[in-house]
Amino acid sequence: MQKDRFFFINPELVYYMETVNLITEDAVAKVTISRPKALNAINSQVLDELSQIIGQIESDPNVRVVVITGDGDKSFVAGADIAEMSKLTPLEARNFLTRGQRLLDRIENLNAITVARVNGYALGGGLELALACDIRIASENALVGLPEVSLGLIPSFGGTQRLTRVVGSSVSKYLILLGKRLKASEALNYGILNEVVPIGELDSAVDKVIDTLLNMAPVALTAAKNAIYMASQTDMYSGQELEVNYASMCFSTDDLREGMNAFLEKRKAKFTGK
Repeated sequence: MQKDRFFFINPELVYYMETVNLITEDAVAKVTISRPKALNAINSQVLDELSQIIGQIESDPNVRVVVITGDGDKSFVAGADIAEMSKLTPLEARNFLTRGQRLLDRIENLNAITVARVNGYALGGGLELALACDIRIASENALVGLPEVSLGLIPSFGGTQRLTRVVGSSVSKYLILLGKRLKASEALNYGILNEVVPIGELDSAVDKVIDTLLNMAPVALTAAKNAIYMASQTDMYSGQELEVNYASMCFSTDDLREGMNAFLEKRKAKFTGK
């Protein structure tokens, strides 16, 4: 029987905190936000512990894929913790929200490829967390949206910026200003989610993505990720210059020679990350 990588039978590192867990094996890190009674809502403690977990991943050059999910089968992350936020002063709110923004920036900028395993509610800060990931795979029961305006707030963990980069300003206005909550199939049609599968197939769908990524050349993956990111940050000429610089760098790797030789020899490439 094939080993279920997602649940890690023989983990290399287990790092349990009160609200966030990290398990790594075979160059894959699984991060689980665990506040099931609060539907995994993000509070100050989650931000602190998730920041420490991301620090562990940032310091580990062997991690190539990061899967982020929520505990249980009902919620990915239901949003920021309203009970905590309702008591904040404007200055305290600014500090809390800025911490959230910077943390999601770090997740977006990881060298590893990040996969959001969206196993239920992904609202407010939950969708913002998913949008900071490179790939978003969801179960059919997922419900996503940025409904902050219904609370007298706006998305503020980077949601107004990342959602707009994914769907464009017109659709972003429509979804945010109306506080839309989308079924998984609707979010898939908008391009907010990359894949939607039955609940019982979520883990196998994520495992397929992991397997595909682990069989790609690591340097090329990171280079492509960085070049794509810059497409929304700079002009066309500068973006293309960055693209050709990354591509030229790939020609210095053993993996490029292996990949091209494997293609010519009609065999599967064996990449080493060098």
